[in-house]
Amino acid sequence: MAAARVMASTTTIGASSSSLLLKAAASPFFKPQCVSFCFKLASKNRTFACSALYRPDVQIKEEGLPETLDYRVFFLDNSGKKVSPWHDIPLHVGDGTFNFICEIPKESSAKMEVATDEVFTPIKQDTKKGKLRYYPYNINWNYGLLPQTWEDPSFANTEVDGAFGDNDPVDVVEIGESRGKIGQLMKVKPLGCLAMIDEGELDWKIIAISLDDPRASLVNDVEDVEKHFPGTLTAIRDWFRDYKIPDGKPANNFGLGNKAASKDYALKVITETNESWAKLVKRSTPAGELSLV
Repeated sequence: MAAARVMASTTTIGASSSSLLLKAAASPFFKPQCVSFCFKLASKNRTFACSALYRPDVQIKEEGLPETLDYRVFFLDNSGKKVSPWHDIPLHVGDGTFNFICEIPKESSAKMEVATDEVFTPIKQDTKKGKLRYYPYNINWNYGLLPQTWEDPSFANTEVDGAFGDNDPVDVVEIGESRGKIGQLMKVKPLGCLAMIDEGELDWKIIAISLDDPRASLVNDVEDVEKHFPGTLTAIRDWFRDYKIPDGKPANNFGLGNKAASKDYALKVITETNESWAKLVKRSTPAGELSLV
């Protein structure tokens, strides 16, 4: 029988810094002694309002057992109804900061992702040929997505070798010191971005930091990352360049001179992919197999 657990402690997402009253866990999954949490969502400073639902509370509910094919992490509103972390959580928090949903906690290897083709887009472990996927080694940063963004596979980006979008929300690499949890919502500020090209598809990596991190006030652009987190930009690029090599695939490539672009460029990417998402949920762009619920 599938297990189901609802997460229930609170954090506030608004003008003030969010605070998750959680201890770091030894596993990337919510284990039996898991601490529960819920999110308060702000409704201000949205770029697009076409289908976003702004609930006062969002909770996390696990269905199935971790590291199984039927494991899902759903998001619920305060009435217990399922909502989509991709479509219903606001992108903008205000003051140039954004909501980030952690899919893969740092120092873990299970390849978790929002299931964009399933109703309510829960987080699940990715599969290949019916088997659960794992990275060949741990990822060293919290990894996840920006809600209400989409990399349009019909759009050829002339600034990045004409590569088309990868049909997913925009990825975020959060470089703070705290280890996130699957489904955790963080308020982050972008610092730069990498234009990864994965098998011909453009797969943006926004480099960001949680506003709760002790060094968040010290970093505001890529130059600050190099100063206060020396070697991190190179490490992120090399990790994503090489992680498929152990599986016999070629290394990934990067556009924009093989370097991390500026914060301003990252903000441009976020704006453009938010616009693409808005067209998607308005059905101005064909959704294909993507769930818009």
